Amino acid sequence: MRPRTEGRWRLPLPRSLLGRMLLLTLLVVLLAQGLSSVIWLSQLRASQMEGLVASARSLAHSMSASVSYFRSLPVAYRPMVLDQLRSMGGTRFVVSLNDKPLGMQVLPATPRKEAVIDAVADVLHQRLGAQLEISIQFVSPQDLRIFNSGLKLDELPRSWAHYALTLEPINPPVLVTQIRLAEGEWLYIASLLPEPYTSLEEQGLPSQQLWFIVLTSSFLLLFIGLLVHWQSRPLKRLALAAREMSLGADVEPVTEGGGSEVEEVGRAFNAMRERISRYLTERSQLFSAISHDLRTPITRLRLRVELLDDEQLQAKFGRDLDELEMLVKGALQCVKDTDIHENIERIDLNQVLECLVEPYLGSGQITLEGRAQAPYPGKPLALKRCIGNLIDNALKYGERAHLRILDSDIGFVLQVDDEGPGVPEQRQEQVFEPHFRLAGQQQGYGLGLGIARNIAHSHGGEVSLRNLREGGLRVTLSLPRSVD
Repeated sequence: MRPRTEGRWRLPLPRSLLGRMLLLTLLVVLLAQGLSSVIWLSQLRASQMEGLVASARSLAHSMSASVSYFRSLPVAYRPMVLDQLRSMGGTRFVVSLNDKPLGMQVLPATPRKEAVIDAVADVLHQRLGAQLEISIQFVSPQDLRIFNSGLKLDELPRSWAHYALTLEPINPPVLVTQIRLAEGEWLYIASLLPEPYTSLEEQGLPSQQLWFIVLTSSFLLLFIGLLVHWQSRPLKRLALAAREMSLGADVEPVTEGGGSEVEEVGRAFNAMRERISRYLTERSQLFSAISHDLRTPITRLRLRVELLDDEQLQAKFGRDLDELEMLVKGALQCVKDTDIHENIERIDLNQVLECLVEPYLGSGQITLEGRAQAPYPGKPLALKRCIGNLIDNALKYGERAHLRILDSDIGFVLQVDDEGPGVPEQRQEQVFEPHFRLAGQQQGYGLGLGIARNIAHSHGGEVSLRNLREGGLRVTLSLPRSVD
């Protein structure tokens, strides 16, 4: 999870364009498929309800014909007709005559069961008379009773009832209709509803529909992923070229391809690359000219100062010339140290640190803790100069340097702790400025931290300062392993 923002947790989202596009597409597909499936399922259930009612009415018409037939028979003939029907087997109904309605455990009511019962009762009352005494209910096959004696379905011969009332392995509910024919005589009719309405349960989405949703979503995500990957390749090439250019490498113009927007970005990057390259070339030429032009007059002035008779005036001019020469050399060194033309390589930072600290290990001025886990892609000489400046700064103003490496997949971190007086918080940004020194510091040009930060910035990293509670200053070099 990401950090809490304004008291709320934010869900983690993909950071890449491909991941976000696929997530958005998946949400849209699931929403569209869900809505269409709900509409389709509601229409399917409505049509199934219409078919169920029509089937129940047809079944009720068949029942009414059987009831009319039994009514027309003399009372003495009715048991013989029932025996003949049972002997034949395979009839649609199971019919019996009982002296009272059979009591059975009724299944819980559902909208479909109530619709069937209402449809059957309506047809029977229309065909047989509104005053007809009828009992209609759904019973589980396990609780079904056939005769007054309470015999179960499994206790009867298979030819009598199993063919009409079982549908293994489903065993759907049985519709039991009991109609009063005369005083002390009830006609019992048990039957199953015809296919596909035997179970009477409202089914969810069919497996075919679910597979259709899964397959269409998968194909759509696959095609969207290929499309986004194809369109994002120019952006990845552009990001790689921008990183290499930030490290000072000689970058070839990127290929202008992809969509019109991506092509426009590539064209703008190439134009920017040409302007920056021209600016860097002009800057190098400018400082070379300044170096050449200033050294001659400074040397000439030194010769003239030597010819002065007044020693006090000669000393004043000498100090001014020394300061002027130090400023010129400092500016040229700053440009030289930060504008290092190197190719990007995979650097073993452990080896770099070992080379830098080896001369001081015997004296105990430097301690080193931790190791880099993987090579770092960067400019070898520039990073060596950056880390060397941080170590020299710690030894110069803090006498000792304690180095600690914290490496991970995210980035490389080097902490350099010294035992000096530290830097006041209000001055911690100023010490990165050229030629800035704290009170009592007169050594060097005041350029080491500034050069180190410029090199870190060119690699997408940072150099920061923090005073330690126990005394001393901690300088932290952070270098990311990838540029977002």
